[in-house]
Amino acid sequence: MARPAGLTPHPRPPETLPLLRYAAAPDLAQAIALWQRWLAEERRLSPHTLAAYGSDLAGFLDFLAEHLGGLPSLERLGALAPGDFRAYLARRAALMAQRSSAARAVSVLRGFFRFLERRGLAQGAALAAVRTPKLGKSMPKPLTQEEAAATLDAAGSLASKPWEGKRDAALLTLLYGCGLRIAEALSLRRRDAPHAAGTITITGKGNKARMVPVLPAVAAAIRDYLASCPHRLAPDGPLFVGARGGPLHPRLVQGQMAKLRALLDLPREATPHALRHSFATHILAGGGDLRAIQELLGHASLSTTQRYTGVDAARLLAVYDKAHPRAKS
Repeated sequence: MARPAGLTPHPRPPETLPLLRYAAAPDLAQAIALWQRWLAEERRLSPHTLAAYGSDLAGFLDFLAEHLGGLPSLERLGALAPGDFRAYLARRAALMAQRSSAARAVSVLRGFFRFLERRGLAQGAALAAVRTPKLGKSMPKPLTQEEAAATLDAAGSLASKPWEGKRDAALLTLLYGCGLRIAEALSLRRRDAPHAAGTITITGKGNKARMVPVLPAVAAAIRDYLASCPHRLAPDGPLFVGARGGPLHPRLVQGQMAKLRALLDLPREATPHALRHSFATHILAGGGDLRAIQELLGHASLSTTQRYTGVDAARLLAVYDKAHPRAKS
């Protein structure tokens, strides 16, 4: 069978494992490999995101194999009708899949079919007639200032070794003091460590760099950790390391936050990422400019940052209802 225009043999990227069962359809397998390589090299998506995208596409193709009674091909993908996509969403709903998961899957499919269209491999016009599942508005869940302070104070008390306690305290102080994502903090190199108050360069989503101020308390916590760390940290090696000196895994940080929740009776939303939300909300409550907060967080769109205005407004209304003499009338 002739190879469709635009397809050439290409080494398989390492993120195609969920889709290897489609190697029996060479044209489809090659298109998938090209798509995933484009996501990795052009879009610069993380391995975790690539794996999630691959899993979503594999789930859709698994459904089609059953729905159509055979392995799909590029030609068959281009001939899909809106009803085929709706049947896929109905199956997900019957399996009690979360709406957020279904919305992501549809987004992945739209991106995949756009990729195929632009390279003349297949059409995806039918997908345009399918609505993305609507999501309820998700508001950030920040800690109160008192809860954030208690979390940082207790952060170093749960580790089995003193230096690990100082590491945990430094990391959580960095998340709250600089508003970092946990992946951003754990990707810092030893040479990036701030030794004094100033600024630090963070590489965030989309490989975009931003400058973030470093508070004296953050710099002091990191200095304390580095002074006690028993491992030799190479300049190009990770700043935060585990018990054996390798890169610190985010699950360990999440586990420590779970222990802190139990110790301090914090709400279940008190996660490492909640410290980033708290950073933004507390700056906004203190009179911070929304545009400046957008820059500090590394948000591409101001609309993402504007969610924090709702959080702050809700808190102000709660204070009003509790304290205003006419609120109860």
